Amino acid sequence: MKLCGWFVGLLLVATQLCAAEAPPARYDVVVYGGTSGGVMAAVQAARMGKSVALIEPGAHLGGMTSGGLSAVDIGDPRSIGGVTREYFTRLVARYGKELNWDQPFKKGSGPATGGAYSIEPHVGERVFDDMAREAGVTVLRNLRLKAVHKSGARIDELSFEDGSTISGKVFIDTTYEGDLMAAAGVEYTLLREGNAKYGEKFNGIYYSPGYKPRLNHKVPGANGRVAGGQGAWDRDFPLDPYVVPGDPSSGLLPLVQAGEPGVPGDPAPGIQAYCFRLCLTTAADRLPIEPPPNYDAKQYELVVRFIKACLANGDDMDLRWFSKHDPLPNDKWDFNTATFGGNLPGASWGWPEASYDERAVIASQIEHYHRGLLYFLANDPRVPKKVRDDMRRFGLPSDEFTDNGGWPHQIYIREGRRMVSDFVMTEHHTFGRKIASQSIGLGSYGTDTHEIRRIVKDGVVTREGKTATGRGGFGPYQIGYAAIIPKAAECNNLLVTFALSASHTAFSSIRMEPVLMVTSQSAATAACIAIDDDVTVGQVDYAKLKKRLLADAQILKWPLPKTKK
Repeated sequence: MKLCGWFVGLLLVATQLCAAEAPPARYDVVVYGGTSGGVMAAVQAARMGKSVALIEPGAHLGGMTSGGLSAVDIGDPRSIGGVTREYFTRLVARYGKELNWDQPFKKGSGPATGGAYSIEPHVGERVFDDMAREAGVTVLRNLRLKAVHKSGARIDELSFEDGSTISGKVFIDTTYEGDLMAAAGVEYTLLREGNAKYGEKFNGIYYSPGYKPRLNHKVPGANGRVAGGQGAWDRDFPLDPYVVPGDPSSGLLPLVQAGEPGVPGDPAPGIQAYCFRLCLTTAADRLPIEPPPNYDAKQYELVVRFIKACLANGDDMDLRWFSKHDPLPNDKWDFNTATFGGNLPGASWGWPEASYDERAVIASQIEHYHRGLLYFLANDPRVPKKVRDDMRRFGLPSDEFTDNGGWPHQIYIREGRRMVSDFVMTEHHTFGRKIASQSIGLGSYGTDTHEIRRIVKDGVVTREGKTATGRGGFGPYQIGYAAIIPKAAECNNLLVTFALSASHTAFSSIRMEPVLMVTSQSAATAACIAIDDDVTVGQVDYAKLKKRLLADAQILKWPLPKTKK
């Protein structure tokens, strides 16, 4: 059947009208990375009257804050302000709750999540979507960055794998990996610098005394913790690493990496282990956790040895030995990792520099390991019956991550590239020995580094690189504006808020989602000022920036501790 000429003409006119209404290819502010901080940056810039594109290489907004990290580590809630405070306030209001932002967390009340920040992932994503829509942000999904086009030190345009391009005046990298920053030719590192680089204590190769494999652990109480606070999910026993116990020639067991222990404090490659933060449920409509393809229980022989060690210690094991889990609304639970939990040390190392397709392979590897572990815990007869019964109560929720079978679409990227700028945040700043100038927000969490390697040291399996300590008693610390801007000669219209300029050990404290949301709002504010004043991001008048940040309820300073006379 042939179409009449007038109808063809009508179709052409309609096509032209649709093209005319399509999103423009040029914006004032271009935010790459639809993470929690990406939404905060985009909303702030739009509220300041700028045209904003929020570009996400995947399909969902919110990153980990809507991707399974449902019991949110926030540090001291009094240090969080601005749009981030607004987000969490709106979020918990969906459950009829209010947050006491002027109250610190009290000792003995449990983890720093408190419980007020414990939410369902799909509700978190809905709030991110609502805030972006209400602010008038143009959200562009499934756009994978291909190249950055610059004129000298200035980014002109981004091109994407689908052939599209977008130009802007100022760009903000809110990806976990620092993808835009790297493509723009900005210096970065993936190295644990070593203690000598910045005069630090916890950098480079590190073996925490608190996680040295040993016997005679205290038996956890009813709350799953020992008197000192350590959880059952985070203890190390001297486990034999070899296929044939005591015989190195038999080879290493699965889940143990090859490599020399190295010298503590020396610089070394390797980033924190990744995992999936699962949202599991006990509801009647839960979905079963199926084993991965080619499931093999031999993969978990090291877990069997861990179980034997725990039983010999006198432990009355339950599921918490394999995953600390915090309650969420509606019969759901946020599952974290453990000594043998969701983390797969070493698998994350290639992620930051990998292509999108290569990252999908890595994510599948970690997912298959984790699925296999959960199936093992529920079914293997070598697992204590109490653990098996506990595990069988849980399944994947039918109303979460519905486009991915209930499994999170976002892997927990605890560390990616880190920018190296003229100013670098170090543990001297996070421990309060130095104060970063030109504050754009505060960090307040402890020095929390997940293991880099699981290797053989002194003949037993040892977690290398793990820290779980405070910051010497120092309160919330300032994050300096210079930590989110590249060196001027490298790029002068880019701000980097997740892969900001920090040492490995400093980043271990800074990396919490609410903090990166705060830095992202501040970056967007600076971007708008740079546009209005026609200056580079490095030339932004900090007095003007500070005035606007305070007007938007950002918290920039904390009372300093009294000095001893």
